[in-house]
Amino acid sequence: MAPDPGWKENNKTLKILRAAEKGGYGVVAPVAYNIETILGIIAAAEKKRSPLILLFFPWAITFSSGLLVRAAADAISRASVPISIHLDHAQDESLIRRAADSLPFDSIMIDMSHHETHENLAKTAELARYCHDRRIATEAEPGRIEGGEDGVAWTDELRGSLTTEEQVEDFIATGIDMLAPAFGNVHGEYGPKGPELDYDRLEMIRGKAAGRVHLVLHGTNSFTQAITRKCIAGGISKNNVNKLVLDRYLAHVRTKASTLPLTTLMEEGVEECQKLVEWQIDVCLSAGKA
Repeated sequence: MAPDPGWKENNKTLKILRAAEKGGYGVVAPVAYNIETILGIIAAAEKKRSPLILLFFPWAITFSSGLLVRAAADAISRASVPISIHLDHAQDESLIRRAADSLPFDSIMIDMSHHETHENLAKTAELARYCHDRRIATEAEPGRIEGGEDGVAWTDELRGSLTTEEQVEDFIATGIDMLAPAFGNVHGEYGPKGPELDYDRLEMIRGKAAGRVHLVLHGTNSFTQAITRKCIAGGISKNNVNKLVLDRYLAHVRTKASTLPLTTLMEEGVEECQKLVEWQIDVCLSAGKA
């Protein structure tokens, strides 16, 4: 049974992004992997009085049978700031349906990029309808850049994988709510020159989208404050971060695991994660916006 046509007005992810666009700031979307990162992310949002979108990869579902997602939802239910839960880069159709049916996601990224274009669009549209029927917002990624140690090389092949005007229109036609464009951003590590983004392409994408979808930033490893804020000024409202908010936590675990009691290691791990998320909240200008 289809939901009330006005369900998007109350969808938590979409409400957070609409407020960000109206307020001219970005929303941090960090990836959580365990209880420590869940607690650190939520604590950072509360301390900074910031809205936030908490991300999980499909691994979190298969690893814990959804327990980590339900634990996050439980913690968020007591938070004093708006936080939504998002499933990132979901490529398995059955897992997407399972997540939509039985787990507390506010939004899901439908990543059918492993299919040919026509099938990608058809499956994205089908799964977007499935999620929408369950009041879950959807995201997709037109164009795709797989990063590597060599980073971005401006070749004809790479330019061919960047988001085009036609792709923007094709993906919006699937019914998705969020669009993650490829404009030089890389899934992985950047080379010695660092990120080399095509801001003119981002402006084109923003103009073509014309407010019909929210724009999302992927591939933020090593982004400086200036780069992130330029992307926000270019229309990005959701800023996915992974390594940027994990580095200090992972270093803590590597260096202290053999010397600290497990409980202390976990408690201090929460603090390390929280510090980095607070920093990214400041970078995205969302502190005090909750």
